[in-house]
Formats: sequence, C-alpha cells, structure tokens
Amino acid sequence: MSHFHDPAMVARYHEGPPKFVPGFADMQRMAHVLLAERAPPDARVLVLGAGGGLELKAFADARPGWTFDGVDPAAAMLDLARQLLAPHAGRVRLHQGYVDAAPEGPFDAAACLLTMHFMPAAERRHALQAIHARLRPGSPFVVMHMSMAAAAAERARWMARDEAFAVAGGVPADLARQRREGIETGLSVLAPQEDEALLTHAGFTGVEVFYVGGVFRGWVCNS
Repeated sequence: MSHFHDPAMVARYHEGPPKFVPGFADMQRMAHVLLAERAPPDARVLVLGAGGGLELKAFADARPGWTFDGVDPAAAMLDLARQLLAPHAGRVRLHQGYVDAAPEGPFDAAACLLTMHFMPAAERRHALQAIHARLRPGSPFVVMHMSMAAAAAERARWMARDEAFAVAGGVPADLARQRREGIETGLSVLAPQEDEALLTHAGFTGVEVFYVGGVFRGWVCNS
C-alpha cells in the first residue's frame, strides 16, 4: 500500500474508484442501507480502511445520527479524509494505524470497503477477528474488495475485463495496464469461497453477497 503515501497519487485518489469500480456510488449506497437494517439511528460505526473518506462521507451524508471511527495506516490519506469530511467533523474520529488502532468499541456496525485485497490472508484473518470483537452481538458488517476465482485462466480473463473497464472509463491505456500488472503481482486476491470462509472463521454469521461488479465482490453479515 506504499502508493497511498505518494502525494501525487493521494491528490488524485478521489478520481479513481468511480473509474475502476463498477457502480461505485450505488455500492456505497447499498452498504449504508444494509448497515441501517440493524444499526440504530444513533449508531456508532467503525470503518476500516477509511483513508480518503469516500465511504465515511457517503454514510455521514445519509445517516445524520451516526458517529464514526475511521482507521487507516496512511497519514496523507487521513488528511484527505479530513478535508472531505469537514462538514461532519464533529461526528468523525480518525485514527492512524491498522485494525488494532481502532477503539475497542462496542460498535453498532462496521464496514471495510476496497481494503482487504491489500492484506495477506493471515493479516486479513486477524483484521476480521478484531472487527468482530469490537461489534455488539448481532451487529451488521459490510465488506467489499477484489475477489476472483482461483483458476488462472478465469482470473486472467476477468483481469483483462477489469483493464478494459478502466480504459472505457477514461483511464489511459498504459496506466490501466500498469494497474493490472500491479494487481496480478502485488495483491492478495482470494477466491470468493476463501473470503467467505474467513468471515465465518472470524465468527460472522448470515454471510450474504450483496454486490458483484467485475473483479469486485461484497458481502453483508452479522457479528
């Protein structure tokens, strides 16, 4: 995740997700709708991977009674989040670090969007367990990240489609190819069955798919 410390990349960050993630805004809207099914009107919400602040802003705009704790290891990304979240500053606390930097809670809901694919499986397992431990029993959790079939041919086909989607969204072809190569060599992208098994192992129940868009997949479950 070293590129999240690159000032030039950070400055352009907000341009990226809508170009790379199919239905990005609608995915965020569905995420807060699913959290609101079980979270109370005055919910305290944990967001892991909160740098940039996009999901925090979407949630805060939609749910004026919620308060938030956002966690991210990149100081520059947290600074970007502070700028974006200025209208909601009184309801948002940001913490630099990984999941263990999060307050102990208890929280009424949690989200982790576009983050887990940066974590090796062992780190992902720990993060999920730590989130579960901070949630009240029965609280909702939404998680969304890259998740693809393990078969090499199928994975290559979907990565080619992901590259083409980025180019169709206005990303220069050379940058889309660099992104694809970086994903293939540098990220820990698991198969959907492996992702679901990690959620179950961490103690989550009722695991359901709520989003599939290209190489990305999202789940909702309960603590």
